Amino acid sequence: MQEPSTQRAERLTLLFDADDTLWQNSIYFEQAIAAFISYLDHRVHTAEEVREHLNLCERATIREHGYGLRSFRRSLTQCFEQLSDGPLTPEKQERILAFANSIAEQEIELLPDVDVTLRELATRHRLIVVTKGATDEQTDKLERSGLGAHFEAIEVLGEKDEAAYRRVAAKYACDPNTTWMIGNSPKSDINPALAAGLNAVFIPHDFTWVLEHEVLNQAQAPSQMMELPRFAELVRYF
Repeated sequence: MQEPSTQRAERLTLLFDADDTLWQNSIYFEQAIAAFISYLDHRVHTAEEVREHLNLCERATIREHGYGLRSFRRSLTQCFEQLSDGPLTPEKQERILAFANSIAEQEIELLPDVDVTLRELATRHRLIVVTKGATDEQTDKLERSGLGAHFEAIEVLGEKDEAAYRRVAAKYACDPNTTWMIGNSPKSDINPALAAGLNAVFIPHDFTWVLEHEVLNQAQAPSQMMELPRFAELVRYF
């Protein structure tokens, strides 16, 4: 990946993804899904097949209801109803919802060096959170993270696609040449930002959500794209 041709004296706009870029997120969903699959204990389908069916349920639910825990609860319930031999009793419903609710009860676990890195970057650049999901959930996580003071704004989008990035860029008067989207998802952070004419920094996460997997596109001039192994590396370039 190329190194960005930025000048340290230049004030940039840095757009940051939240989940699995600033703090842990997917690992808690994976734990809940593993518990759900174990509870279902299907006699015919393997755990992998149940997971694939849940992925289908999630895609359908997201199209209709968007992202967030409320959609995840719907997906778990639908998957159980479609695969279980028995009826969904109130007791089973309560147990299934408990798997999703366990995610909301998790403390915010910042990824390594996030706070100190943002603190330094905020002294010379404009920082904005650009994430997707349920607005109340994402704003609550940012507040609980203790990182809010580093950011000038937070944008919670229904979807992170090319059109959404163009709207964000217009809203905040972002110069594409000096605006960088930073995140862990090729599908939501890197590829659509590049398509919108912005620059991008890819910071991989070991447990990026399977529905966010996508081939990483190459930047087309004048856009730039780079990959960094650690969040702390951002201060070397910005």
